[in-house]
Amino acid sequence: MTNHYIDIKNADVILIMGSNAAEMHPISFKWVLRAREERGAKIIHVDPRFTRTSALADHYIALRSGTDIAFLGGMIKYILENKKYFEEYVRDYTNASFIVDEKFSFNDGLFSGYDPAARKYDKSTWAIKVDEKGIPQKDPTFENPRCVLQMLKAHYSRYDIDKVSSITGTPVEDLKTVYELYASTGVKDKAGTELYALGWTQHTVGVQNIRAMSIIQGLLGNMGIAGGGINALRGEPNVQGSTDHAILSHILPGYLKAPVASLTTLEEYLKKNTPKTSEPQSANWYQNTPKYMVSLLKAWYGDKAVKENDFGYANVPKLDDGQDATVLNMIDKMYEGKIKGFTCIGQDPAVSLPNANKVRQAFTKLDWMVHVNIFDNETASFWKGPGLDPKKVKTEVFLLPAAASMEKEGSMSNSGRMLQWKYTAEKPPGDALSVGDILYRLVNKLKDLYKKEKGAFPDPIVNLVWNYGDAKGHYDALATSKAVNGLFLEDVTIGDKTFKKGQCVPGFGNLQADGKTSCGNWIYSGAFAADGTNLMARRKKDDPTGLGLYPEWGWAWPVNRRILYNRASVDKNGQPFDPSRPLLKWVDGKWVGDVPDGPWPPLSDKEKGKLPFIMKPDGVASLFGPGLADGPFPEHYEPLEGPLAKNPMSSQLNNPAIKIFTKECDLYSGCDPKFPFVCTTYSCTEHWCTGAETRWQSWLTEAQPEAYVEISRELAELRGIKNGERVRVESPRGKVECVAMVTTRFRPFQVGGQTIHQVGMTFNYGWLFPKDCGDTANLLTPTAGDANTMTPEYKAFMVNVTKV
Repeated sequence: MTNHYIDIKNADVILIMGSNAAEMHPISFKWVLRAREERGAKIIHVDPRFTRTSALADHYIALRSGTDIAFLGGMIKYILENKKYFEEYVRDYTNASFIVDEKFSFNDGLFSGYDPAARKYDKSTWAIKVDEKGIPQKDPTFENPRCVLQMLKAHYSRYDIDKVSSITGTPVEDLKTVYELYASTGVKDKAGTELYALGWTQHTVGVQNIRAMSIIQGLLGNMGIAGGGINALRGEPNVQGSTDHAILSHILPGYLKAPVASLTTLEEYLKKNTPKTSEPQSANWYQNTPKYMVSLLKAWYGDKAVKENDFGYANVPKLDDGQDATVLNMIDKMYEGKIKGFTCIGQDPAVSLPNANKVRQAFTKLDWMVHVNIFDNETASFWKGPGLDPKKVKTEVFLLPAAASMEKEGSMSNSGRMLQWKYTAEKPPGDALSVGDILYRLVNKLKDLYKKEKGAFPDPIVNLVWNYGDAKGHYDALATSKAVNGLFLEDVTIGDKTFKKGQCVPGFGNLQADGKTSCGNWIYSGAFAADGTNLMARRKKDDPTGLGLYPEWGWAWPVNRRILYNRASVDKNGQPFDPSRPLLKWVDGKWVGDVPDGPWPPLSDKEKGKLPFIMKPDGVASLFGPGLADGPFPEHYEPLEGPLAKNPMSSQLNNPAIKIFTKECDLYSGCDPKFPFVCTTYSCTEHWCTGAETRWQSWLTEAQPEAYVEISRELAELRGIKNGERVRVESPRGKVECVAMVTTRFRPFQVGGQTIHQVGMTFNYGWLFPKDCGDTANLLTPTAGDANTMTPEYKAFMVNVTKV
């Protein structure tokens, strides 16, 4: 989230798209309703299915799964053609005035530089023209046809409202309602926010869904303001923390780039990954990458990390150049027998990953699996699951009992980047240990073995700092958190202040590139005060701004800033665009309000003032974004499996940059009449994720005892199915028998002159428990992922539904 939960109450219009917030994120929805109660805010819910969120919205708008970019592209066209954009903001704080190089082009669904054999773009033509000093060329009048604003207008001129309606199945009047209402926030005294979740990310165009909304928010001036932003609602209470700490394969902690094999030295790594800029008013915050990377290496290797050995950079595992180590590729390699061992912590991939039959078969190719969880689940017991003979499965599985969340202490990072410290409510039962304890003991054992037996390359393990235990040898969450925060390794004087060796680093601005500081994650630096006070444990309710920032409740990264890019909420003189919601204000030579997104004076100070989007080298929001794998402008493509044989927007049916898997089990229907219905997946309120925790609770299984599929009354009549009857849902990859829920929550769509039926299933069930509850909907989902992140396309694929 660029903003935070409480800030939702400051919005005038709330667009919930890609989320069923009322059921799945009820804490967020508390503030949605508060916005309506206190400000008269309007709530818009866009979703294929009518849900509890829809019931509480002022406007419910239905669209076919997988057509969000067409929907949003029509809104971009409406904003531009009706000049609803916030011109001052767009001119000063976005790249709308930048001139795009003449080599860039777009034709029939493809951007310039496409290699069809590699299914990949050469992005060298996706460039902004620069002058002799390397500064982007601009036209602040927006008259140049190659300026970003005009290029954006030309690209989305094709998204006329009738065409958008024919793609999405959304009536034209409903589109007009949303476009007019949300575009009304493109003025100084209005704010619009967007709430999304997995309904946007889990598509082959997932990242571009979010990019499209980012363009809208940039045009309307809704980024960096109270009541604005793009806000991802995280499903797990610590999903934000896990990504912050590099659970993803392409990053190191704090979103630093993972090193690749060709970058053999720290100097090469830093040269490649430290951005430079010629723009004099850009803060280019990532120029500090050397400070963050060296401090990270010092946290890992301590005294063994010195300048003479590149601070231990050689010890860090490297990705092969071009390697994609995301989960779909991992399972594919596992299926080929190229992975021997697998450690799985707190997950149930035999249920949660797409094409679950492939996943379960891939597990049979392992030599061993270590599974850490509070309960047995379909992954730990895959070897005795449907269609498998335990005697023929070679995989040795070790199930380690783990502590539940209330049985351990530590920090949790919520969607709004707020860290809150929690304490142990009860000790874990029996032999159960916290995951931290399990890993702490495991690495200690590995260190002992490497010291004794050496091995080919013992340094990464032997030299690893691993002092995260207490006097009794148990994992110490507080000590670990201080290491993550960062410590001074020598006495250091910064400005007029001297910090002593061993003190906590009170903010990432104090980290050093010469090895005098350690820090396990630079964005978390400042969670402890220099004297060691745990700021995550604060619970003060003071609210000086009256906007709900509550700066002394917990601690938010970075540096306790509650709203990112908040200097975009003021004009070039530092005065709030909206005085009724003064997030920041320049008063007597200093910022008042939220922790400013950088200490510099307003932009009108030509010598010291900085542009507000400090994480970007050019300092501005990107309406033209050349960094993604599948285009600088979001473009509508049909899902990999869809009901249309032709994309109404171009001859490119699917996203041309996605990876296609080719194993015999990777079957795709395309537009096959044997699988005529669009299917989407979601979670139900009564169960949690795969249900591996909740299906053991009798009161929850009583409420939702078995797998079901929601179908419309029209489809039920077409197929002769009655509510409560058993049906078979089938895709090219598998089938699930479940109960039919005949409902008005789904209704047929009129798409391109044909009637399209959509159905929905939860993924909360598995074969293990309770008996005969059915199995996961992911037996049906395709092995296909987003072109940038490889997030699986769970939200749009094709199935058939027949009565059993």
